[in-house]
Amino acid sequence: MQIEVLKSKIHCARVTEANLNYMGSITIDEELMDAAGLIAGERVHIVNNNNGERFDTYIIKGPRHSGCICLNGAAARKVQVGDVCIIMAYASMTPEEARCFKPSIVFPDADNHLPA
Repeated sequence: MQIEVLKSKIHCARVTEANLNYMGSITIDEELMDAAGLIAGERVHIVNNNNGERFDTYIIKGPRHSGCICLNGAAARKVQVGDVCIIMAYASMTPEEARCFKPSIVFPDADNHLPA
Protein backbone atom coordinates (compact mmCIF):
# COMPACT_ATOMS: atom_id res chain seq x y z
CA MET A 1 0.00 0.00 0.00
CA GLN A 2 1.13 3.56 -0.75
CA ILE A 3 0.12 6.68 1.18
CA GLU A 4 0.50 10.37 0.30
CA VAL A 5 2.96 12.18 2.58
CA LEU A 6 4.13 15.80 2.68
CA LYS A 7 7.42 15.91 0.73
CA SER A 8 8.13 19.63 0.42
CA LYS A 9 6.71 22.88 1.77
CA ILE A 10 7.41 26.56 1.27
CA HIS A 11 5.71 28.09 4.30
CA CYS A 12 4.25 31.60 4.12
CA ALA A 13 5.62 32.83 0.80
CA ARG A 14 4.32 36.19 -0.35
CA VAL A 15 2.71 36.45 -3.81
CA THR A 16 4.74 38.88 -5.93
CA GLU A 17 2.70 38.70 -9.12
CA ALA A 18 -0.58 37.36 -10.54
CA ASN A 19 -0.54 36.98 -14.32
CA LEU A 20 -3.98 36.11 -15.70
CA ASN A 21 -2.74 36.18 -19.31
CA TYR A 22 -0.60 33.06 -19.02
CA MET A 23 -1.49 29.43 -19.66
CA GLY A 24 -1.33 28.35 -16.01
CA SER A 25 1.05 27.36 -13.21
CA ILE A 26 3.07 28.95 -10.42
CA THR A 27 6.48 30.50 -11.03
CA ILE A 28 8.77 30.00 -8.02
CA ASP A 29 12.25 31.43 -7.35
CA GLU A 30 14.72 28.64 -8.20
CA GLU A 31 16.52 29.15 -4.86
CA LEU A 32 13.29 28.33 -2.96
CA MET A 33 12.61 25.37 -5.24
CA ASP A 34 16.05 23.90 -4.57
CA ALA A 35 15.80 24.46 -0.82
CA ALA A 36 12.41 22.73 -0.70
CA GLY A 37 13.37 19.91 -3.07
CA LEU A 38 10.86 20.92 -5.76
CA ILE A 39 11.34 20.54 -9.52
CA ALA A 40 9.90 22.26 -12.58
CA GLY A 41 6.68 20.61 -13.70
CA GLU A 42 5.94 19.13 -10.28
CA ARG A 43 2.37 19.30 -9.02
CA VAL A 44 1.91 21.51 -5.97
CA HIS A 45 -1.00 22.40 -3.73
CA ILE A 46 -1.40 26.07 -2.84
CA VAL A 47 -3.19 27.40 0.24
CA ASN A 48 -3.89 31.14 0.35
CA ASN A 49 -3.78 32.24 4.02
CA ASN A 50 -5.49 35.54 3.19
CA ASN A 51 -8.70 34.23 1.61
CA GLY A 52 -8.76 30.48 2.31
CA GLU A 53 -8.50 29.43 -1.36
CA ARG A 54 -6.99 25.98 -1.94
CA PHE A 55 -5.94 24.81 -5.42
CA ASP A 56 -3.26 22.91 -7.25
CA THR A 57 -1.07 23.59 -10.28
CA TYR A 58 2.44 22.83 -11.53
CA ILE A 59 5.76 24.63 -11.07
CA ILE A 60 7.69 26.81 -13.51
CA LYS A 61 11.22 27.72 -12.47
CA GLY A 62 11.68 31.44 -11.77
CA PRO A 63 14.89 33.46 -11.69
CA ARG A 64 17.20 32.51 -8.81
CA HIS A 65 17.26 35.03 -5.91
CA SER A 66 14.34 36.97 -7.43
CA GLY A 67 11.86 36.16 -4.66
CA CYS A 68 9.33 35.42 -7.42
CA ILE A 69 6.06 33.77 -6.43
CA CYS A 70 3.78 34.34 -9.42
CA LEU A 71 0.42 32.67 -9.94
CA ASN A 72 -0.38 32.33 -13.63
CA GLY A 73 -3.53 31.76 -15.65
CA ALA A 74 -6.75 30.88 -13.83
CA ALA A 75 -4.88 30.57 -10.51
CA ALA A 76 -4.17 34.32 -10.71
CA ARG A 77 -7.85 34.87 -9.85
CA LYS A 78 -7.37 33.09 -6.51
CA VAL A 79 -4.70 35.46 -5.15
CA GLN A 80 -3.79 39.11 -4.80
CA VAL A 81 -0.25 40.43 -4.87
CA GLY A 82 0.94 40.46 -1.26
CA ASP A 83 -1.14 37.44 -0.17
CA VAL A 84 0.68 34.88 1.96
CA CYS A 85 0.57 31.32 0.62
CA ILE A 86 1.75 27.87 1.61
CA ILE A 87 3.07 25.75 -1.27
CA MET A 88 3.13 21.98 -0.70
CA ALA A 89 4.09 18.87 -2.65
CA TYR A 90 3.36 15.30 -1.66
CA ALA A 91 5.00 11.95 -2.44
CA SER A 92 3.67 8.40 -2.47
CA MET A 93 5.45 5.97 -0.19
CA THR A 94 4.83 2.96 1.94
CA PRO A 95 3.81 3.49 5.57
CA GLU A 96 7.22 2.10 6.57
CA GLU A 97 9.05 4.67 4.43
CA ALA A 98 6.77 7.45 5.69
CA ARG A 99 7.58 6.74 9.35
CA CYS A 100 11.20 7.84 8.91
CA PHE A 101 10.80 10.33 6.04
CA LYS A 102 11.57 13.99 6.83
CA PRO A 103 9.97 16.59 4.53
CA SER A 104 11.89 19.63 3.31
CA ILE A 105 10.27 22.72 4.82
CA VAL A 106 11.42 26.22 3.88
CA PHE A 107 10.58 29.42 5.77
CA PRO A 108 11.31 32.38 3.48
CA ASP A 109 11.50 35.92 4.83
CA ALA A 110 9.02 38.69 3.90
CA ASP A 111 10.80 39.14 0.53
CA ASN A 112 10.74 35.39 -0.27
CA HIS A 113 14.45 34.95 0.34
CA LEU A 114 16.07 32.35 2.54
CA PRO A 115 17.28 33.65 5.91
CA ALA A 116 21.06 34.02 6.13
